[in-house]
Amino acid sequence: MHELSLAESAVGLIEDAARRERFTRVRVVRMEIGALSCVEAEALRFAFESASLGTCAEGARLDIVAVPGEGECAACGIRAAMETLYDLCPRCESRPLRVLRGTELRVRDLDVE
Repeated sequence: MHELSLAESAVGLIEDAARRERFTRVRVVRMEIGALSCVEAEALRFAFESASLGTCAEGARLDIVAVPGEGECAACGIRAAMETLYDLCPRCESRPLRVLRGTELRVRDLDVE
């Protein structure tokens, strides 16, 4: 389950920010997760709860902001929604779309005390 290592990395970023910005507790963590990122939101939520034990993020609510997949066809230029990293162009079916968004995985912001 790679979500645990992702959650541990996020908690490390939060702890670094706490030291730098001098806050002691995090109430809410907002993370962007792209539809094409291969991250299971519920597994990340579970892993975050475990990874945050004993840190300033312990007990924080994890809000997940879903980012849809979107790509562009190099042949015809159409932009289209993507379900997978290998979606073909819906217009010309020439080749997989070039990903424009949907692979994100980032801590967007925090509500802190």
